[in-house]
Amino acid sequence: MSLDEDEAAPRRRRGAALEHALLDAAWNELEEKGYAAFTIESVAERARTSRAVLYRRWPTKPELVRAAVGYAGRKERVEIPDTGALREDVIELLRRANHSRARLGVTMTVQLAAYYAETGTGLSELRGEFLMGRGTAMDTLVARAVARGEVDPARLSPRVVGVPFDLFRQELLMTLKPIPDEVILSIVDEVFVPLVRPTA
Repeated sequence: MSLDEDEAAPRRRRGAALEHALLDAAWNELEEKGYAAFTIESVAERARTSRAVLYRRWPTKPELVRAAVGYAGRKERVEIPDTGALREDVIELLRRANHSRARLGVTMTVQLAAYYAETGTGLSELRGEFLMGRGTAMDTLVARAVARGEVDPARLSPRVVGVPFDLFRQELLMTLKPIPDEVILSIVDEVFVPLVRPTA
């Protein structure tokens, strides 16, 4: 049986199941080999299908990579905590991200360097692929804190709200390892909370 008969054969993957299998295969190829060694052929072989099946959905290598990144990011979504206090919420959110997304962050930083060079883009553009128009978890936490009177809305800006994850990503970039808990506490207690706390 040829690979092109994959979709027509009994019990073959179709629709969302097929697309998920293709994107899983593409993401696994990126994790293992990086963008430079990533090929449509290798993804098709890993997914046990034909190149034509992939090309019909993603005509170019960069398009497939963007789709795989978006899929991986959405698959590893971090549940937003609600402890009733901003400090504890942010600490817990960073801990959850550290547990589920550190590997994703390393792959997007190291294994996709050739992608950024080829396409003239950066990490922020790919990050947008898995946000897909959604607000960030920090937006949600800060909005709750404003409603509770924990933070001064006048002190908020997109840059300030983004500080915890900006520092988190910087640490990840420098170490390529999950972030130690003491660093997470330092980010929140020494930098973020003092920035947003209402002045006396």
